[in-house]
Amino acid sequence: MPNLSGGREGCPLASSGCATVARLLGGNPAGSATFMTSWLLVEQPGAWSATALETTLGEVIPHDRISALREAGMRPLLVRRPGRHTRTEGGPVTVFVGYGRPGEHWLERIELTDRSQVADLDLEAVARGERGHGQPVDGPLLLVCTHGAKDMCCAVLGRPVANALAEEQPGRVWEVSHVGGDRWAGNLLVVPDGYLHGQLGPAEATLVAKRAVLGQVCPDHLRGRTSAVSGWEQSAEIAIRQRTGLTGVDDVVAVEVRPDRDDSRAVVVAAGGQAYEVIVRHRTGVASDDNRCTGHIALAAYSVGDIRTLTAEAVG
Repeated sequence: MPNLSGGREGCPLASSGCATVARLLGGNPAGSATFMTSWLLVEQPGAWSATALETTLGEVIPHDRISALREAGMRPLLVRRPGRHTRTEGGPVTVFVGYGRPGEHWLERIELTDRSQVADLDLEAVARGERGHGQPVDGPLLLVCTHGAKDMCCAVLGRPVANALAEEQPGRVWEVSHVGGDRWAGNLLVVPDGYLHGQLGPAEATLVAKRAVLGQVCPDHLRGRTSAVSGWEQSAEIAIRQRTGLTGVDDVVAVEVRPDRDDSRAVVVAAGGQAYEVIVRHRTGVASDDNRCTGHIALAAYSVGDIRTLTAEAVG
C-alpha cells in the first residue's frame, strides 16, 4: 500500500477530497460496509446540517431509545427526493421501515401527518424483523448518500449519481444522510437487500441499480452485505461471488469465521449448495491528512488469499 502522506508527482492530494485521494491511491472498498440489519428512513426535505439526523430524531425519540435500536442493528437515516432541496415545516412525512437479513427482506411505507408520530411506531418490532407497520413496498429503494455537510465528497460525487439514477429508476431513488465511509463516495445503499456499494460514478451506479431491481447483486464496487458483522465476512462473500458468478441476494452467505493468524481469518462461506473456506487478511493503512475533507484517510484493507472447497465433513 502506498504511503498516503507524501502524495505523488503531478497529483496534489491536498487539493482533492478524501474520496478522490482514496481512488488515486488504489483504495479498495471491499469489506467496508456499515453494519445494519434494519432501517428507519424518515423524510426530511431541504438542506441537512452535519447533525441533521440527530437533531431531527432527537426532537421526537429519546436518545436512550435510539441508542438501543442502534445496538439491535437498526440504522436511522434521513431521506429526501433527488433534485433541488426546499425545506418545508410541518405537513405529511413519508417514512420507510425495513429489515434485511439472509432469507428475510422486507420494506414498508408509512405516511404520517406529522414527524412526531415516528415515536409511536413499534421500531423495536421492526428491529426484530416483525412486519405489519405500513404498506409493503415492491422492490428495493436505491439510497445515494449526498450528505455534504458531513463530508463534501458525498455531495460532489453523490449528487450526480442520485440524479442519474432518478432518471433511470424513477420513484425508487432517494438521497440519504451519512451511511459511513465518506472516502468511498459515491455510496449507494440498496434497501432492504442490504448491499452497500462505493466508488460509484453515474455509469457504474446505473448498472448496479439495474441488477438490484432484478434481485441481483453486482460484485463490482461492492463494499459488502450490511448484515454481515465484519469486513472478514463481507470480503469473503465478495470473493466467492466473483469466483462463482452467483448474483442472487442470498446466494452467498458467510456462516463462520475461524481464527487463522493475527492478521487473517478463515471464513466459511455457503454458496450455491457448496461451502468454501476463504483466507482473508487485513492490513492497516497509513493515515493521511493531505485532503480537503474534515478527517484523515486510513486505507485499511482486506485482501483475499487461498480459497478452497470444503467437504460436508469439514463444514460440520
